[in-house]
Amino acid sequence: MIKLAIMQGRLSPPEDNRIQCFPRTSWREEFPKAVEAAVPAIEWIDDTYGADVTPFRTKEGIREMLTLMHLHGVTIPSICADTFMEQPFVRCTDAQRTERLELLKFLLQQAALVGAHHVGIPLLDNAALKNPEEIKTAATALRSVIPTLEKLTLELHLETSLSPSEFPILLAELPDPYFRVTYDTGNSASLGYDPHKEFAAYGNRVGSVHIKDRKRGGGTVPLGTGDTDFEAVREELQKIGFDGLYTLQAARGETGKEVETVKGYGGWVE
Repeated sequence: MIKLAIMQGRLSPPEDNRIQCFPRTSWREEFPKAVEAAVPAIEWIDDTYGADVTPFRTKEGIREMLTLMHLHGVTIPSICADTFMEQPFVRCTDAQRTERLELLKFLLQQAALVGAHHVGIPLLDNAALKNPEEIKTAATALRSVIPTLEKLTLELHLETSLSPSEFPILLAELPDPYFRVTYDTGNSASLGYDPHKEFAAYGNRVGSVHIKDRKRGGGTVPLGTGDTDFEAVREELQKIGFDGLYTLQAARGETGKEVETVKGYGGWVE
C-alpha cells in the first residue's frame, strides 16, 4: 500500500470559482468524507483566501483539528503553503521577505502540532523563479529557516517549474534532508519535461509526489487522459525506492460527487 493523501478542498464543491483553496465553509466535513473515499489523509492548504478563518493558525483551531483527526482516524501528513505563491520570497522588499519568513516559521510550528512530516512550498506561477538571481534570493531566504526545521524535525518540500537543468542549481544551495522536492506529475507533463531526465537530475531529492494529469501546455484533466507518462514516473520512483507521500491533486469531477471521484482516483493510483 502506498501512502496516499487527498489535497484539501477536493472533497468539497469549488468555492469562489477556485480550482484549489482552503474550503472555508466545509473543511470539517472533509474529515468523514476522506474516510468514505478510502483516503484518510489530507494535505492541508494554507492560503490567503482562508487565512482569516482557518483553524490551522490558532490554538483553538488546532485543538479542533486534532479532535476531528482522532474522531475519524484521519491524518494530516503535509501542509501545502499556497500562501507563498501569493506572497512569494522573490520580487518583494526586504521587509516583506522578512515578514513572510516569520510566517513560514509560524506555519512550521503549527504543522508540527498536527503531526505533519513536511510543509510544501509551491514556487510556481506568481512565485516562479525566473532567473539565477531569483534562485539565489529564494535559496538564501529559505536557508534562514533551517534552525526551525531542525528543532521541529520537519522538511520543506519545494515544487517548482524549473527545468531539469535549473532545479539542481537551487537544490545545490539547500541542504538535504531539510529541503526536498515535491514532484508534480501533471505540471511536468504540461511543461513538456521528460521524467527520466528530471529524475536523473534530482531524483534522489524527491520527497513527495503530487498526482495529476495535464495536457502539454494545457490544464488539468482526469487521470489517464492527459500527457503525463505515468509508466515512466512509476519506473523512476521504483528506481529510487520512493516510499514518501503521494497526494491526489487530480481534476475535479461532477460537483456533488467528490467522494466518488476521489475514491475512483485512489483506486487508479494504486
